Amino acid sequence: MSVKKILFPPVPSSHLTSTLLLVTRIIFGLLFLSHGYAKLMSFESLSDVYADPLGLGSTLSLWLTVFAEVLCSFALILGILQRLVLIPMIITMAVAFFIVHGNDVFAIKELSFIYMIVFILLYIAGPGHYSFDAIIRKLILKNSES
Repeated sequence: MSVKKILFPPVPSSHLTSTLLLVTRIIFGLLFLSHGYAKLMSFESLSDVYADPLGLGSTLSLWLTVFAEVLCSFALILGILQRLVLIPMIITMAVAFFIVHGNDVFAIKELSFIYMIVFILLYIAGPGHYSFDAIIRKLILKNSES
């Protein structure tokens, strides 16, 4: 499978499916963005005490989380390089679910599990018709035909 097909998959034939993908991207992107925005606004106070589950240091762990929750969420909402930006988002939620909250009861780690599953499903489904990826895909196909 080529890199172009992975990054810019064929769009679903149904406009209803594309609409549902758009709505899902917007809802979960905004919800995830709100978590990152709160961390970004409290960055200075969190940077010394933020969880460091991978041994990278609290500040770097916080930066990586903010990157996934703010920049990647924004790109997800717009459908820009969706499969690429979902990778850090999935990893962030996997770390939260399996490591940070690994010993907690399911009720505490449930939200990270839900985000992780939705992001995996969006990764598999692709962005749909209503995304910048669909526009980029059309341009790539148009240029490759010339």
